[in-house]
Amino acid sequence: MSDAVTLHVSAIQMNCILGNKQKNLHKAKMLIDEAARKGAKLIVLPELFNTGYRVEENDVELAEWIPGETTDWMTKICKDKQVYLIGCILEKSITNGIVYDTAVVVGPKGLIGSYRKIHLWDTENTRFAKGEEYPVFDLGFVRLGVQICYEVGFPEGSRILSLKGADLVVYPSAFGKARLYAWDLATRSRALENGVYVIAANRTGTEKGETTFGGTSRIVDPQGKVLAEALEENEVITAEIRLDLVAKQRRTIPYLRDLNKGLVVQAFVAK
Repeated sequence: MSDAVTLHVSAIQMNCILGNKQKNLHKAKMLIDEAARKGAKLIVLPELFNTGYRVEENDVELAEWIPGETTDWMTKICKDKQVYLIGCILEKSITNGIVYDTAVVVGPKGLIGSYRKIHLWDTENTRFAKGEEYPVFDLGFVRLGVQICYEVGFPEGSRILSLKGADLVVYPSAFGKARLYAWDLATRSRALENGVYVIAANRTGTEKGETTFGGTSRIVDPQGKVLAEALEENEVITAEIRLDLVAKQRRTIPYLRDLNKGLVVQAFVAK
């Protein structure tokens, strides 16, 4: 990782049109352009930003290969703007009919990697197959971990990513308004307990007259302080983060140093 200790980052909060990739990508592009104008080098989009979330009857039809249509679109923007994008899309599988809820990390040189959602919410268990790995992406200027939406409530994921070297954990999300109390506590807790920055980009709007998303996208520092928070339906929030504060906070409250890793391993392998 480079010696640079400051980084401008953005979270994009947006509503989507169900199943309309063209219009959703057009809206996302305008918001990405705004983030780039504000100086953001790393930009996080919501979960299933290109299709909308409640497209369960069309999951297979709307799913894409990675790399593919949307990642190629992201690559072009990254190259033009010299930024890094993280967004979550429906991913095709080599097994016909299997779909993953997958976050992709893209930079100016193209696709860097992907993460398949492991902890699935409610009916997602009938829509998607589960991922199995927790990759950390070294972008040169920051080590990045990715979780998706509901996974903000599972401390194990961000803890594993932090132990594997992540300084920043991002959460592309379509988190419900009814559970914003959990979002508020969990986004700050994941940051504090691991001494990491958190960028949580959430959806807004209501789909199918019954699923209402909570917005409240935010950028949180390693002490659990909210640096920026979105209030509008379609909004870009930006903050300057200082990566040297990661090490400082981990020395101030040394959760990672003092963790009994043996007990953690036992818990994971317990029958």
